[in-house]
Amino acid sequence: MKADKIIKNAKIFTADQDKPQATALAVKDGKFVYVGDEAGLSAYEGEVTDLGGKFIMPGLIDTHVHITTGVAFEYADLGEYILCTGKKEILDFMSEYVSKNPGLEPYRFMLPRASLNGEDLSKEDLDAFCPDSGLVILEGECHSVWVNSKMLETHGITDDTPDPVPGLAYFVRKDGHITGNAFESTSWPFLFDQLRKDLTDDQIGAAVSRWISFCEEYGVSAVFDAGFPEHNDIHERIYSKLRDLDRQGKLPVYIDGCYILTNPMKVKEALEETKRFNREFTTGHLKVHTLKILMDGTLKIETAAMVTPYVDTGAVGATTFNAEEIAEILKELNRAGLDFHAHCVGERSSRVVLDGVELAKKELGDSFKVKVTCTHLWVQDDADLSRFAKLGVIANYTPAWHNGNMGLGCEPSEFWPSLIGEKRAAKMFRSKTVWDTGALVTWSSDDVSFGDFSSWNPYYGMEVGMTRWINEKTKSPEGQSTKKPLEPASEKMSIEEMILGYTINGAKQLGVEAFKGSITTGKEADFLVFDNDLMTAEHEGFSHNKPADVYICGKKVN
Repeated sequence: MKADKIIKNAKIFTADQDKPQATALAVKDGKFVYVGDEAGLSAYEGEVTDLGGKFIMPGLIDTHVHITTGVAFEYADLGEYILCTGKKEILDFMSEYVSKNPGLEPYRFMLPRASLNGEDLSKEDLDAFCPDSGLVILEGECHSVWVNSKMLETHGITDDTPDPVPGLAYFVRKDGHITGNAFESTSWPFLFDQLRKDLTDDQIGAAVSRWISFCEEYGVSAVFDAGFPEHNDIHERIYSKLRDLDRQGKLPVYIDGCYILTNPMKVKEALEETKRFNREFTTGHLKVHTLKILMDGTLKIETAAMVTPYVDTGAVGATTFNAEEIAEILKELNRAGLDFHAHCVGERSSRVVLDGVELAKKELGDSFKVKVTCTHLWVQDDADLSRFAKLGVIANYTPAWHNGNMGLGCEPSEFWPSLIGEKRAAKMFRSKTVWDTGALVTWSSDDVSFGDFSSWNPYYGMEVGMTRWINEKTKSPEGQSTKKPLEPASEKMSIEEMILGYTINGAKQLGVEAFKGSITTGKEADFLVFDNDLMTAEHEGFSHNKPADVYICGKKVN
């Protein structure tokens, strides 16, 4: 047989459990036609490349990214970053900025909540120096905002506006009055309104092109796009661009997309929109077949749903849905042939999803076909760790977070115990334990901003997944560092587990394992060539790795 590409004398990690290692491969018409030892190449004709023992692995699959949010962040004005601390200094900084920059609408700032030193801001504080223009402050973790009265008025928010999910997505109130502080999905509409009017198709195309170039450079051949909360209209515009690019043969990366739901009052609408997205955005390299739900928020602002209360406040957060409601959603998705992806940071949020799956499976039995993924999983209760494997629920982690920092500005060991207690702080991100139960575990980068793509680097995620810290050898995003590995050390992953989670396991999450995820005869020829052997590479500093050659469907793209 005439082959388009023949490679020998390579160390090939195939991610195929039936044939995990090989030394040679052949490609024809964009697919692997042979994978094995060099003796088997005698059946193939063509130019042979001797790699001299170089390492080959499958193309990477990042199973929770934010392409559409990243495009928006390319052009969104997030405002002046406030570096000072203490409420008075912060207010003085903003007041001076407003006086020196008259006529802006709205004024925008970004502020880490910790900079307030336990105090808070109110709309009255902001009205005092900015009564006539809108003003919005994005909290550093991007899950809450502070706004002034003008901004509330513009968006029609009053004291009578209901909270979508009390304890999770809500407006902070004092004596029954809205204070101007909004959490989770109530905060996001304040941020990107201008983009709805100003974002152009050319801008979308430029940002998407930048992301594709990153994927081609680092060897990412497929992703799950996790959506753009509260902005499905912008999200849809970007999917339209991706669909057009694919029809033009300009989208090499396979994108598994979603429709996102944050408001429990919009379940019926979300189910119908997911079906519509599935009809309208299914091409060769783009398929939307997943409803994504934000089940809870984040730990730092105590919107993550917990079983045991937060130490400092005694609150437990809230989930968007209860188990019975999740079961009903899953049954609807099952009827439509769609899948389910849930943001679950706190231990109670993943428990509720697991309970919902259990209820749905009990009723539907073997006819239950929904692929269910819980993502993030910062804290998990001991009782739930084995349930992922038993129920067939996929556990998706972002290993770059497994150092415990996530922009804290202090050592994790100094912060998390004061928030969730010593016991739980010593058992965060238990991916190895869940892996060892036999559950399907997948890896992701999960960043909402492209920036320089340093936090999207899968080899950075692999390093932290293996070491659980950021050391002097780590190629990490600016400002990220830790002094020691995050406990427990028993949760460190091996390089083989990291690669499997980023390849064949990811393909299974996306439902594309029949044609992606491993170097297997008949599958698309997505593979990466490295000058060094990743299987024996030092874990500290692993983030500096990058493929010398990247092939997607047999075509060299870098």
